Amino acid sequence: MASLLIRNAVIMTMNPNDEVLQGDVLIEGNRIAKVESGIADGADRVLDAGGKVLLPGFVQTHIHLCQTLFRGRADDLALIDWLRKRIWPLEAAHDEESVYYSAMLGLGELIRSGTTTILDMETVHHTDAAFQAIRESGMRALSGKVMMDHGTEVPLPLQEKTSSSLEESVRLLEKWDGAGNGRIRYAFCPRFVVSCTEELLTGVRDLAEHYGVMIHTHASENETEIALVEAERGMRNVIYLDHIGLARPNLILAHSIWLNEEEKRIIRERGVKVTHCPGSNLKLASGIAQVPELLASGIHVGIGADGAACNNNLDMFQEMRLTAFIQKVQHGPTVMNARSVLRMATMGGAAVLGLADKIGSVEPGKLADLQLLDLEDFHVYPSYDADWYSRVVYAATRGDVDTVVIDGEIVMQGKQVRTIDKSRVLRESDRALSRLLSRL
Repeated sequence: MASLLIRNAVIMTMNPNDEVLQGDVLIEGNRIAKVESGIADGADRVLDAGGKVLLPGFVQTHIHLCQTLFRGRADDLALIDWLRKRIWPLEAAHDEESVYYSAMLGLGELIRSGTTTILDMETVHHTDAAFQAIRESGMRALSGKVMMDHGTEVPLPLQEKTSSSLEESVRLLEKWDGAGNGRIRYAFCPRFVVSCTEELLTGVRDLAEHYGVMIHTHASENETEIALVEAERGMRNVIYLDHIGLARPNLILAHSIWLNEEEKRIIRERGVKVTHCPGSNLKLASGIAQVPELLASGIHVGIGADGAACNNNLDMFQEMRLTAFIQKVQHGPTVMNARSVLRMATMGGAAVLGLADKIGSVEPGKLADLQLLDLEDFHVYPSYDADWYSRVVYAATRGDVDTVVIDGEIVMQGKQVRTIDKSRVLRESDRALSRLLSRL
């Protein structure tokens, strides 16, 4: 079992006591064995982290890798028009290779900015290609094909039969769940109520229970979306999901901006999880989620960048700043402090994904998913008597990420991603997009 010793770091543990230590981390295999000062040499590899800050890798709880190729192609639109006029036609034009390079482009960006785990939602077809990219990159991920068997203005290639959508999802689950040394887990991903029949949603409910996996869907992101659901199903999003038995602890809702009191009660009492996407929500003018209230009521809330087609980057540093700042405008400067936001980006995300016992903190026994920041630069100084949480959340940027470790393997060092051929991915992404656009 190979070992890696990271020495002389400032360690932001994110453990229950939020300890910040000066010391070493010993990794044996894919797990953290020791977190203390003065660990004796003898490891297979030794990495001197003097002057650097070590913290858990970020856990992003809502990503669309299949949309990275669409960066800059769907700007300045509201959600429903964004989907119908731009995103659905673009997704319908995907082929296997374009999905692969879209995923690789996003994965490279995520690793470069310190993210080590994602909850990803793909498109209807070619999901094997995305899983292949995830496996090659070294990323830890929950992911699944998007499911769509209903709705108006949906391009023909995205229109599924209910039975085939369920069958393909099960095929993918049985092939990929547990792949990559357990880094990859499957999640059922019905897009949202607007594009799913009740038969599909209840089928997902039963299959997820049978296989013991998570369900990920969008809900209450936009007021027009809620009106469409009410007009067709006779009730609001979360109330409808509860009505059909889908509101359970294995359900993760993306966005959840427009919730009434009954919906918040359902989420709290059923143990439903929520993922907050401030950059996407602001750019699409969808609204501002009631994150402080949700957290205060005991609801698990993570942070995600969403997709590059509605955010234009996948940067958790930017999302953390936005998570804090947009709430301060509404609720005052003391709300959403740096420590609570960093916890959302690490242990909070781990809890949303049901992985709090495995990732999200630097503690013995946890999986070795870590990042090293080099904060020796103008924009994060002075360092004297530093508040480390403030430096990371309010001042640091993705350019400060020096090294990333996932599952005990160094996937980036010296700001160079080892698992992805950058020049090839950039070149082939442009070619794939050109080919995709020719089909529109």
